[in-house]
Amino acid sequence: MKASLQSVLVGATAALVCVYAAGCGSGVSGHTYAGNGQMVKIEFQSGGKAFTSFGPMTSACTYSQSGKKISLICDGDATDLTMADDGSLAGPPDGMLARLTKVK
Repeated sequence: MKASLQSVLVGATAALVCVYAAGCGSGVSGHTYAGNGQMVKIEFQSGGKAFTSFGPMTSACTYSQSGKKISLICDGDATDLTMADDGSLAGPPDGMLARLTKVK
């Protein structure tokens, strides 16, 4: 009985850690998102590095993620993105990053 209770506690603890750690696999790291007819792409890499492509122009960026909020910084300009329930990213509604979907 003692081992069974211990297993339940370990499982519950793991589940809580998973919920608080950016949604258990719902992070952007290792994924590429695109929008605006594939003209805009963001490749999120590990370690907070990202690359953005606007047509033929590519820029090195940094990012941080806290839950469903992603802060992308490119050339000193910060853009806030929000991950939707369907996994897409929403940026400023009037910009090139208004809606980005996962392509990889």
